Amino acid sequence: MDLKTLLLGGSIISTGLIAGLLYGWSVSVIPGTQRVAANNYVDTMQHINRAIINPAFIVPFMGIPVLLGGAAIMQFRVGDHRRGWLLAGAAGTYVVGVLGATIGRNVPLNDALDAFDLRGSSGDAIERRRTSYETPWNRWHQLRTVASVGAFALAATAALVTANEA
Repeated sequence: MDLKTLLLGGSIISTGLIAGLLYGWSVSVIPGTQRVAANNYVDTMQHINRAIINPAFIVPFMGIPVLLGGAAIMQFRVGDHRRGWLLAGAAGTYVVGVLGATIGRNVPLNDALDAFDLRGSSGDAIERRRTSYETPWNRWHQLRTVASVGAFALAATAALVTANEA
């Protein structure tokens, strides 16, 4: 198997893993957390946001643009512009929609939630903290979920289309 094929396969698998994680979160965790009390919600999200910072998540999450970009470059080099553009589109969609939303919106919300003193706060303060976090966080999460699924679809399509020679 050559590098071009390895990059294509690796980028599709990695993008699919993250798209699956974000989609799974959208359809299972968010509906579940919407049903719990504010203090349980804040406590749970503080713990989840700390736990997700680990190599098994960070490496593929941050490495996907490199894989997609590398796969696109390899396709362009062999003259397959159709696949190259699909992979470049996947990389751009991922960078803007997933990394942009995460780094620019979700992470600052996570950091603010992490700084919140749950144990020393009143019930009203906890409810306000939840509302100021949950609504915007979920909105940005939905955007990055759509973007990750879109990036995955573009990358998978690149593997399915007939190669074209420029």
